[in-house]
Amino acid sequence: MHPGPKLPSPWVTRFLSGTRAGGTMLDVACGSGRHLRHGLDQGLVVTGIDRDLSDAEDLGERGDVALIEADLETGRPFPLRDLRFDAVVVTHYLWRPILSDIVGCVADDGVFVYETFALGHHREGRPMRPDFLLKPNELLEVALPRLVVIAYEHGELPGDDAHGGHARVVQRIAACGPGHRWAGDTPFVFADDRPR
Repeated sequence: MHPGPKLPSPWVTRFLSGTRAGGTMLDVACGSGRHLRHGLDQGLVVTGIDRDLSDAEDLGERGDVALIEADLETGRPFPLRDLRFDAVVVTHYLWRPILSDIVGCVADDGVFVYETFALGHHREGRPMRPDFLLKPNELLEVALPRLVVIAYEHGELPGDDAHGGHARVVQRIAACGPGHRWAGDTPFVFADDRPR
Protein backbone atom coordinates (compact mmCIF):
# COMPACT_ATOMS: atom_id res chain seq x y z
CA MET A 1 0.00 0.00 0.00
CA HIS A 2 1.34 3.42 -0.98
CA PRO A 3 -0.20 6.26 0.98
CA GLY A 4 0.56 9.60 -0.55
CA PRO A 5 -0.47 12.03 -3.22
CA LYS A 6 -2.85 10.86 -5.93
CA LEU A 7 -2.20 13.67 -8.41
CA PRO A 8 1.06 13.90 -10.34
CA SER A 9 3.71 16.26 -9.07
CA PRO A 10 3.56 19.67 -10.79
CA TRP A 11 7.35 19.45 -11.17
CA VAL A 12 6.98 16.20 -13.11
CA THR A 13 4.13 17.42 -15.31
CA ARG A 14 6.02 20.61 -16.12
CA PHE A 15 9.12 18.87 -17.43
CA LEU A 16 7.64 15.62 -18.73
CA SER A 17 6.28 17.84 -21.50
CA GLY A 18 9.73 17.58 -23.07
CA THR A 19 9.28 13.90 -23.87
CA ARG A 20 8.90 13.12 -27.56
CA ALA A 21 5.44 12.12 -28.74
CA GLY A 22 4.84 8.39 -28.36
CA GLY A 23 8.04 8.03 -26.35
CA THR A 24 8.86 5.73 -23.46
CA MET A 25 8.85 6.61 -19.79
CA LEU A 26 10.32 4.87 -16.74
CA ASP A 27 8.90 5.62 -13.30
CA VAL A 28 11.23 4.32 -10.57
CA ALA A 29 9.44 3.43 -7.31
CA CYS A 30 6.17 4.13 -9.10
CA GLY A 31 3.90 3.47 -6.10
CA SER A 32 0.25 3.84 -7.04
CA GLY A 33 1.17 4.87 -10.58
CA ARG A 34 0.22 8.55 -10.46
CA HIS A 35 3.03 9.49 -12.84
CA LEU A 36 2.47 6.41 -15.01
CA ARG A 37 -1.13 7.55 -15.45
CA HIS A 38 0.01 11.04 -16.37
CA GLY A 39 2.48 9.61 -18.88
CA LEU A 40 -0.28 7.53 -20.44
CA ASP A 41 -2.45 10.65 -20.69
CA GLN A 42 0.43 12.24 -22.63
CA GLY A 43 0.54 9.30 -25.07
CA LEU A 44 3.67 7.68 -23.65
CA VAL A 45 4.45 3.98 -23.32
CA VAL A 46 5.23 3.56 -19.63
CA THR A 47 7.25 1.23 -17.43
CA GLY A 48 6.85 1.26 -13.67
CA ILE A 49 9.08 -0.52 -11.20
CA ASP A 50 8.40 -0.92 -7.49
CA ARG A 51 8.61 -3.56 -4.79
CA ASP A 52 4.82 -3.37 -4.32
CA LEU A 53 2.59 -2.81 -7.35
CA SER A 54 -0.73 -3.59 -5.67
CA ASP A 55 -1.97 -0.01 -6.02
CA ALA A 56 -1.08 0.12 -9.73
CA GLU A 57 -2.25 -3.34 -10.78
CA ASP A 58 -5.24 -1.87 -12.66
CA LEU A 59 -2.71 -0.64 -15.23
CA GLY A 60 -1.25 -4.10 -15.81
CA GLU A 61 -3.75 -5.15 -18.48
CA ARG A 62 -2.81 -2.35 -20.86
CA GLY A 63 -0.52 -2.96 -23.81
CA ASP A 64 1.26 0.36 -23.30
CA VAL A 65 2.22 -0.42 -19.69
CA ALA A 66 4.94 -2.67 -18.28
CA LEU A 67 4.95 -3.21 -14.53
CA ILE A 68 7.99 -4.75 -12.88
CA GLU A 69 7.83 -5.87 -9.26
CA ALA A 70 11.33 -5.71 -7.81
CA ASP A 71 13.00 -4.70 -4.57
CA LEU A 72 15.63 -2.19 -5.67
CA GLU A 73 17.43 -2.18 -2.32
CA THR A 74 18.87 -5.71 -2.28
CA GLY A 75 22.35 -4.84 -3.48
CA ARG A 76 21.76 -6.41 -6.88
CA PRO A 77 22.31 -4.25 -9.98
CA PHE A 78 19.44 -2.04 -11.12
CA PRO A 79 17.40 -4.41 -13.32
CA LEU A 80 16.80 -1.89 -16.13
CA ARG A 81 20.31 -0.42 -16.27
CA ASP A 82 20.86 -1.56 -19.88
CA LEU A 83 17.67 0.09 -21.20
CA ARG A 84 17.16 3.70 -22.35
CA PHE A 85 13.97 5.71 -21.94
CA ASP A 86 12.74 9.01 -23.37
CA ALA A 87 11.78 10.06 -19.84
CA VAL A 88 12.92 8.85 -16.43
CA VAL A 89 10.88 9.98 -13.42
CA VAL A 90 11.62 9.48 -9.72
CA THR A 91 9.65 11.02 -6.85
CA HIS A 92 9.67 10.41 -3.10
CA TYR A 93 12.40 7.77 -3.39
CA LEU A 94 16.12 7.65 -2.72
CA TRP A 95 18.46 4.66 -2.84
CA ARG A 96 21.93 5.99 -3.55
CA PRO A 97 23.53 2.74 -4.79
CA ILE A 98 21.38 2.83 -7.97
CA LEU A 99 21.36 6.59 -8.68
CA SER A 100 23.99 6.45 -11.42
CA ASP A 101 22.20 3.51 -13.07
CA ILE A 102 18.94 5.47 -13.05
CA VAL A 103 20.63 8.45 -14.72
CA GLY A 104 22.15 6.00 -17.21
CA CYS A 105 18.64 5.00 -18.31
CA VAL A 106 18.01 8.46 -19.79
CA ALA A 107 18.20 8.35 -23.59
CA ASP A 108 20.55 10.75 -25.36
CA ASP A 109 17.50 12.86 -26.29
CA GLY A 110 15.54 12.03 -23.13
CA VAL A 111 14.48 13.92 -20.01
CA PHE A 112 15.22 13.21 -16.34
CA VAL A 113 12.84 14.47 -13.67
CA TYR A 114 13.60 13.75 -10.01
CA GLU A 115 12.01 15.14 -6.85
CA THR A 116 12.44 13.83 -3.31
CA PHE A 117 13.05 14.84 0.26
CA ALA A 118 16.20 16.68 1.32
CA LEU A 119 18.14 17.47 4.47
CA GLY A 120 16.01 19.64 6.71
CA HIS A 121 12.88 17.61 6.04
CA HIS A 122 13.38 15.73 9.32
CA ARG A 123 11.84 18.80 11.04
CA GLU A 124 8.65 18.33 8.99
CA GLY A 125 8.11 14.58 9.21
CA ARG A 126 9.09 11.33 7.55
CA PRO A 127 11.53 10.38 6.22
CA MET A 128 13.77 11.55 9.03
CA ARG A 129 16.97 9.53 8.57
CA PRO A 130 19.76 11.25 6.60
CA ASP A 131 20.12 8.05 4.54
CA PHE A 132 16.82 8.96 2.88
CA LEU A 133 17.37 12.71 2.54
CA LEU A 134 19.34 14.31 -0.27
CA LYS A 135 22.36 16.44 0.60
CA PRO A 136 22.73 19.90 -0.96
CA ASN A 137 23.60 19.64 -4.68
CA GLU A 138 23.41 15.84 -4.61
CA LEU A 139 21.13 15.56 -7.66
CA LEU A 140 23.36 17.99 -9.55
CA GLU A 141 26.37 15.82 -8.79
CA VAL A 142 24.54 12.71 -10.02
CA ALA A 143 23.26 14.31 -13.24
CA LEU A 144 26.43 16.14 -14.29
CA PRO A 145 28.30 15.87 -16.60
CA ARG A 146 26.22 13.28 -18.49
CA LEU A 147 23.03 15.36 -18.57
CA VAL A 148 22.27 19.03 -19.22
CA VAL A 149 20.53 20.60 -16.22
CA ILE A 150 17.43 22.62 -17.14
CA ALA A 151 16.16 23.42 -13.63
CA TYR A 152 17.20 22.66 -10.07
CA GLU A 153 15.68 23.60 -6.73
CA HIS A 154 16.41 22.83 -3.09
CA GLY A 155 14.07 24.28 -0.51
CA GLU A 156 10.87 24.11 1.47
CA LEU A 157 7.45 23.69 -0.10
CA PRO A 158 4.42 24.82 1.90
CA GLY A 159 1.93 22.25 3.08
CA ASP A 160 -0.92 21.30 0.78
CA ASP A 161 -3.86 18.92 0.80
CA ALA A 162 -1.98 16.32 -1.26
CA HIS A 163 0.64 16.03 1.49
CA GLY A 164 -1.63 16.21 4.52
CA GLY A 165 -0.99 19.90 5.04
CA HIS A 166 2.65 19.27 5.94
CA ALA A 167 5.49 21.38 4.60
CA ARG A 168 8.22 19.47 2.77
CA VAL A 169 11.91 20.12 2.23
CA VAL A 170 12.72 18.82 -1.22
CA GLN A 171 15.41 18.75 -3.83
CA ARG A 172 14.40 18.45 -7.46
CA ILE A 173 16.02 18.49 -10.82
CA ALA A 174 14.98 18.48 -14.44
CA ALA A 175 17.68 17.60 -16.93
CA CYS A 176 18.00 16.24 -20.43
CA GLY A 177 20.40 14.26 -22.53
CA PRO A 178 22.82 16.19 -24.76
CA GLY A 179 20.80 15.25 -27.86
CA HIS A 180 17.55 16.73 -26.54
CA ARG A 181 16.19 19.91 -28.14
CA TRP A 182 16.37 21.72 -24.76
CA ALA A 183 20.15 21.23 -24.80
CA GLY A 184 20.40 22.83 -28.23
CA ASP A 185 18.80 25.77 -29.94
CA THR A 186 15.25 25.19 -28.61
CA PRO A 187 15.54 25.77 -24.86
CA PHE A 188 12.83 25.08 -22.32
CA VAL A 189 10.52 28.09 -22.00
CA PHE A 190 10.05 29.10 -18.37
CA ALA A 191 6.79 30.68 -17.29
CA ASP A 192 6.94 34.42 -16.81
CA ASP A 193 7.19 34.72 -13.03
CA ARG A 194 7.89 38.44 -12.82
CA PRO A 195 5.74 40.37 -10.33
CA ARG A 196 2.87 42.20 -11.96
